[in-house]
Amino acid sequence: MTSEQHLAPFRMPDRLFAELAAGGGSAAAVAFLERAERARRLLLLRTLLGHLDALPTPLTPVAEAWRVLKEAAETSPEPVERLLLAPPTGGWISHMLRRVHGTATGPPLWAEAGHLSALALSASLHAGTETAFDVPLTDGRLPLPGLGMVRLPGAQEGLTAGRATTAGGELTVTAPAATTGSVRVTCHPLRRHADDDRSAAREDSWLPLRTLTHTGPDGTAPVAVVLDDLDPYRDLDDHLPPARLDEDEAQEWQRLFDEAARILARPGGPGPGRVDPAMIRAIVPFGRTGVSPPPLPFVQVSASSGDSFGGMLIVRPASALALAETLVHELQHSKLAALLHLFPLLEDDRAERYYAPWRTDPRHLTGLLHGAYAFTGVAGFWRDRLAGAEGAEAVERAGYFFALRRLQSRLAARTLLTSGRLTVQGRALVSGLARTLDGWLREEVSPAALHRARTAAALHRTEWRLRNVVPAPAAAPSDLRFRPDRTSWPDLRTHGFAPRPAAPRTADEHLAAGDAAAALVRYADVLADAPAEPHALAGWIVARTILEPGRAARRMLARPEELLEPSPRV
Repeated sequence: MTSEQHLAPFRMPDRLFAELAAGGGSAAAVAFLERAERARRLLLLRTLLGHLDALPTPLTPVAEAWRVLKEAAETSPEPVERLLLAPPTGGWISHMLRRVHGTATGPPLWAEAGHLSALALSASLHAGTETAFDVPLTDGRLPLPGLGMVRLPGAQEGLTAGRATTAGGELTVTAPAATTGSVRVTCHPLRRHADDDRSAAREDSWLPLRTLTHTGPDGTAPVAVVLDDLDPYRDLDDHLPPARLDEDEAQEWQRLFDEAARILARPGGPGPGRVDPAMIRAIVPFGRTGVSPPPLPFVQVSASSGDSFGGMLIVRPASALALAETLVHELQHSKLAALLHLFPLLEDDRAERYYAPWRTDPRHLTGLLHGAYAFTGVAGFWRDRLAGAEGAEAVERAGYFFALRRLQSRLAARTLLTSGRLTVQGRALVSGLARTLDGWLREEVSPAALHRARTAAALHRTEWRLRNVVPAPAAAPSDLRFRPDRTSWPDLRTHGFAPRPAAPRTADEHLAAGDAAAALVRYADVLADAPAEPHALAGWIVARTILEPGRAARRMLARPEELLEPSPRV
């Protein structure tokens, strides 16, 4: 955190940009992006401090917290750097800038500004320095970034101001009591191993931050990724209360992460879909704190933010394979967000009018670019799984997802390249993705898996247009008119078409099995009662075009919404 580092210009070597443009990125490329994110955070933090200097507060002024943080960095630079680069720190800085500009809400501004004192306390503990702060407490809780959370039993509920002191790695926190007087807690956060919940249970006043670990087969230093269920800025934007995982749920996360890391440990170059788990900074478990009810086999929800490089929010799946795929997907988003901070990649008017093959709603160009980049990585992930698959079922599944994601990503890349809105750097990036995908499209996949992938892709686009687009003679995405009553809809086919049906019964299963004629009859039965039902109509259109290919079929696939007026004869 020195001025000499601030003045160093950033020039990305061409070879690193080429790696990232191809959809991959070596450890050197990711490290470059992280250095750039560090510089950005310091610039944003300097801007934020300028806004907060005159903020009325019952707490220690932010200038004092910043002074302590800088002094700790001189004594213990590595742990303070980790604090600065932690995903929640980036989330807090950006959230606070939105607060001071009136575009975000949260607790009183002085309380959120006091999070800088919590950062300074963590830094002071690492450095072994002495300091004292008036800090914000919520229901007697004080989060310590990168370490855990102090709890003061018997403290006053709601938002209050407490006193925190550090000396030689010892932390003492005093807070107003719920009745009269005050309560005090003393702990040694650095003595607690982040995963030692048994020792933490002996002292209810301290909850350590958990980590997920993995040691490779070669016995190298173990990877440690934060499993953050405590930090108030672990979410994408909103201030979030702690949601401590049950011990059994935490163990499930450890088991799945260890298996996912082994899945990702495939030898080879830094190609798309290959992720070193050490590149991940934090995983935020979302939506569940216990092992019940049982999770779905695939990831239901995951997200990341450009403000929180290397962090990702994930609803735990039941499958390590699904977790590994999501780690690849979300790290791709982090890499692209960092590139967007360095280069103007496109001119986006933010109009949501483009088809994204993995979404049910129209997207703007930035969202489409993010999807294309993320799913190129996912396609690479499944390509690697296909190369190492053992058994017919694993080969079929990996082949299906590889074929589907490469096809969808190439379609999005084509939309971006023909949009006329990419900058020079943006065109270079998307062209790199297109070259990668064009090479993959020539690679062999089993005919059955390829058929299911092409069918699923056609079904998704057809249903998307039926549900979103108003029938009109539109020639380009910019001309599309969208239904005012459109809503989100369940995409049942992306995962439903992955397995090869052994004994098909439903219309979708017959179509996935390659029997378009049987599927057509069953879709027609549904449409006889509900002629405009989008799911069945999309299936009927795709089955019909498989049976009767040609110009009419291509037109029907291109603009299926035209069949809504009048309804098709079935």
